[in-house]
Amino acid sequence: MDSQVAVALALSLVGGVSTSIGALFVIVNQAPNLKMLGLLQGFAAGLMLSISFFDLAHNALNSLGFLKGNLWFFAGVIFFAVVASFIPEPTITPTSDMKGRKKNGDGGDKDTMKKHRRQVLFSGIVTAVGISLHNFPEGMAVFLGSMKGLRVGINLALAIALHNIPEGVAVALPVYFATQSKWQAFKLASLSGFAEPLGVIIVAYLFPSSLSPEILEGLLGSVGGVMAFLTLHEMLPLAFDYAGQKQSVKAVFLGMAFMSASLYFLSISLPEDLSL
Repeated sequence: MDSQVAVALALSLVGGVSTSIGALFVIVNQAPNLKMLGLLQGFAAGLMLSISFFDLAHNALNSLGFLKGNLWFFAGVIFFAVVASFIPEPTITPTSDMKGRKKNGDGGDKDTMKKHRRQVLFSGIVTAVGISLHNFPEGMAVFLGSMKGLRVGINLALAIALHNIPEGVAVALPVYFATQSKWQAFKLASLSGFAEPLGVIIVAYLFPSSLSPEILEGLLGSVGGVMAFLTLHEMLPLAFDYAGQKQSVKAVFLGMAFMSASLYFLSISLPEDLSL
């Protein structure tokens, strides 16, 4: 058992490190301008929505049935809607107003940019939390896959690693823009990736035999609701403000398509009786 856990832990670390690789793509380049940041926020929102609806909520509906799956999903939505109502957020000045201030020589530009950076940082933290919650069951899947055989575990770990690279970009980019710190961007993206080996440890030692599949699927469905709410409440308005609605919507669908393709290739690497 211990040797199997060690193998699964090593394989899950591959997936965790790949999130750091995604962060490296961000920090080797200069911080983007607001429009580019908005487009990339739209892309990240697409990643998050795809994970939420096509992965977590989809699995909950299939496993628990339509009614129970929806109840778990909207429990997550309502829970974080209540939490968000207590979170103070900076008021964002639209970029068109910001340009107007520059033309008029308004001295408030620095304050406006500070507010932008605070909102972008909050968005980056939201993305990191959402992707961490998504990576956690992937670590569980790596453990279960490696229990079935080394080949299954390796295939699954490699598929997850490839699909974690854009997730690292989605976390690191807003943090880099907001803090201007390459280290902070790299650190937060890396921490979100290491939720994967944490999933291995928890499923192996804390829930070796008593983990209820129904409760687990329900909780993951609630995670999908949380991610959907945070994406629509925080990330999408930010993308609209910085890049405009039309361009942002295109970026969202590109992100959804990318993650859907990634989830598909991830699913075909799994045996029939094991799924994320």
